[in-house]
Amino acid sequence: MSRQATTTAFTKSKTLDNKYMLGDEIGKGAYGRVYKGLDLENGDFVAIKQVSLENIAQEDLNIIMNLNHKNIVKYLGSSKTKSHLHIVLEYVENGSLANIIKPNKFGPFPESLVAVYIAQGLVKLADFGVATKLTEADVNTHSVVGTPYWMAPEVIEMAGVCAASDIWSVGCTVIELLTCVPPYYDLQPMPALFRIVQKLIAAVVAVIAVERSGAVAFK
Repeated sequence: MSRQATTTAFTKSKTLDNKYMLGDEIGKGAYGRVYKGLDLENGDFVAIKQVSLENIAQEDLNIIMNLNHKNIVKYLGSSKTKSHLHIVLEYVENGSLANIIKPNKFGPFPESLVAVYIAQGLVKLADFGVATKLTEADVNTHSVVGTPYWMAPEVIEMAGVCAASDIWSVGCTVIELLTCVPPYYDLQPMPALFRIVQKLIAAVVAVIAVERSGAVAFK
């Protein structure tokens, strides 16, 4: 059965494992579609992500299953057909921030609202299409995992990852909320990666020059 035929059959059936009623499609990406669903046991809304088995490995599912944090969309279950995996997740009513800030919707947020989102932790991570589980050795050596425009310089240069890498990515998200696009989005991914590292080096050189001139004392 073709992928298109399977998707159509899933849509028309309106149920998944006789437990979830399928609603409208609420999202679509390179690797799958997301539907709003209704849990027939308790009446709660859920999000059902449909992914081709060709595009997801068991390791990817294991990562999602083992995540447990208030700022990560909660995993509720999964179901397989011959060609697709359906991942049932917590439904987040307001949807994706990336969709909310589109020019044809609300557009860029004012600084005051961005500050509220960041300071109060009102956001949740939902898509782990490029996630991987790192060992301690991976953290300290040469692993590259991430989405280009949000990647920290040390990740791009395969110098290891740390908490600062996540802070950098949050900073890129802040810029995206204020301008509707992350830094260097006008460039293709590879030139953008080069520019991120290049600009950081220039900034570090400038700081060192100022520090050595005695104009500013850094602690």
